[in-house]
Amino acid sequence: AGAAGPPPATSVSSNKRLQQTQAQVDEVVDIMRMNVDKVLERDQKLSELDNRADALQAGASQFETSAAKLKRKYWWKNCKMMIILGVVCAVIL
Repeated sequence: AGAAGPPPATSVSSNKRLQQTQAQVDEVVDIMRMNVDKVLERDQKLSELDNRADALQAGASQFETSAAKLKRKYWWKNCKMMIILGVVCAVIL
């Protein structure tokens, strides 16, 4: 019966290198997972921001329309007032 001696040095160093490589691969996989999570989170935030920008654009458009109507309304009121003032002045003179 042959007694087993210590494993050959090349086998031990090869096994150690394999473990180191596996540890590096695991680390890279973890980093890639974190990066993918960050990209997905960023995409969600960009989507929310896009929705908010659309809502803001719609609000700005509505405000612009309302402001134009209000401007026109008060311009006509001002014209009427000037005409009335002109008629009153003409009657007085």
